[in-house]
Amino acid sequence: MRFLINLGLLILLVAVIVGWIFLPWYLALALAVVLAAWLLFTRSGGQAASVTAVGVSTLRQRLGSASVIVIGIAGVVGVLVALLAMAEGYSQTLRKTGSADTAIVMRGSSASEVMSVLDRDSVVLIPQAEGIAQDAQGKPIASPELVVAANLPIKGGAADEEGSVQLRGVGEQAWAVRPEVKIIQGRNFKPGMRELIVGKGAVKQFAGMVPGHEIRLGNQAWTVVGIFAADNAMDSEVWGDAAVVADTYRRGSSRASVTVKLADPSKYEAFKSSLEGNPQLKVDVDTTLDYFNKQSEGTAKVIRIMGIVVGLIMGIGAMFGALNTMFAAVAARAREIATLRAIGFRGLPVVVAIMLETMLLALIGGVIGGVLAWLIFNGYSASTLAAGTVGQLSFELKVTGALLWTGVKWALAIGFIGGLFPAVRAARLPVTTALREL
Repeated sequence: MRFLINLGLLILLVAVIVGWIFLPWYLALALAVVLAAWLLFTRSGGQAASVTAVGVSTLRQRLGSASVIVIGIAGVVGVLVALLAMAEGYSQTLRKTGSADTAIVMRGSSASEVMSVLDRDSVVLIPQAEGIAQDAQGKPIASPELVVAANLPIKGGAADEEGSVQLRGVGEQAWAVRPEVKIIQGRNFKPGMRELIVGKGAVKQFAGMVPGHEIRLGNQAWTVVGIFAADNAMDSEVWGDAAVVADTYRRGSSRASVTVKLADPSKYEAFKSSLEGNPQLKVDVDTTLDYFNKQSEGTAKVIRIMGIVVGLIMGIGAMFGALNTMFAAVAARAREIATLRAIGFRGLPVVVAIMLETMLLALIGGVIGGVLAWLIFNGYSASTLAAGTVGQLSFELKVTGALLWTGVKWALAIGFIGGLFPAVRAARLPVTTALREL
């Protein structure tokens, strides 16, 4: 019989935790209202509230053991939220880079611009497609661009330490397809010259990124003449004249991609079909919004998985800390609990009271951990590590309300598990045995 009860508790625990993971905040608020109503307006609830009040009032005498729960859970939530904020900041940076009214055309089956090569004929044909917006002179707003991975010295690193940056060769239409890009210091590069403008994120990551300074790219000396800001992934790039970049890296007349402004975003599918169905072209077409979303998926998923794994490992430690603390608290209050049961208090109020006490401590720890994560990491600048042909991406960590709610849910889940088994033990302990324990 005891085995069946324990099995039932385990099944209940798994069901509650799974349901809790997917519970939105408004349903959690509704559950809290129902619990408050039960505590206020029912006899069993009143008993549970009374026992809870007694337990909370003795926390000062158990400050050391209670702190174990609070500090442990605060650490779990702080680390979890920080790692998830890294994934959120990375994803937001890339999502802000694209829009629904611009499209990017690359060679078919290319995973990214760095891996794409469009020949000269394709670069000429793509801007002739219907559906592309035109500027005041009647020219299609289409920007053929070349993207290569270049190495630059890391700011603050060793003399020979280098990182990878995306060097983008652009023409005059690059500004029309990306109106958010603004020069904030210095000036724009001159066509045909070995001059560069650098994103504000690249300035933070690499040495020598100031107007007037010379750097070497492709064994050639280039002069930095300006700094630009876009508040998206472009901030991590370095821009120069497309023809000069192509000549330096021996790319001839080829380009990596063509980014276009759509005349009517609602007709994107027709534009996509006309290009992908053209037998003279072998290209893939995406809106820039979809393209950069796809670019963020893999890395963001890895960071989230890493955060969850680390959170689980730390959470298990915090959970055992809560179990030990609450088992000790129950043992210390064995006579008190037995007396309450002897005068008519049922087992359910005792279980609820002990779990409420544990979850209150867990909630305090969760709130502390979330607030610390927000104060320390929200807006904190970070960058990805360069790998292969992919340049470093600068971004800011984003601690959102959704992430804070996730942290609180983890805290309450740990508190629920940590309080359940000590609570059930207290409720199942025979009154006579409990009275003799101390």
